[in-house]
Amino acid sequence: MIDEKELAIHPIVAESVQHNSKVISQLRNLSASVFGVAAGVLGLESYPGFLFYLLGTLLISLLTLVFLAEANPKKFFVASVDIWTSDVFSGLSSFVLTWTLFFGLVRA
Repeated sequence: MIDEKELAIHPIVAESVQHNSKVISQLRNLSASVFGVAAGVLGLESYPGFLFYLLGTLLISLLTLVFLAEANPKKFFVASVDIWTSDVFSGLSSFVLTWTLFFGLVRA
C-alpha cells in the first residue's frame, strides 16, 4: 500500500482516478466487441473463443500499461494491479454477443 510520505509528495486525486477507471472500462468494452467480431469471423468455438477473449484482454492491458500509463500505473491508479484486473469481465457479454452474431453471419 501507499505510505503517508508518498501521499504527501504525490497526492491521489479521486476525480482523476475515477476518470482513469472509466477510460479503462470504456476501452475494455469497445475492444471486447472488436474481439467478438474477430472470433466470429475466424470461426472460433467454445474454449478457443474464450481463450481468444482472455488473451485479447491481456494484450489490451499490456498496451494500456505501456502507452496510456507510461509504464507507471501507480501514477494513474490507486493500486498497480487495477490496470490488469479492473473490469476484465465487464466486456464479456458484448464479446459473446458480437462473437455469436458474426459467427452466425459468416457460417450461414
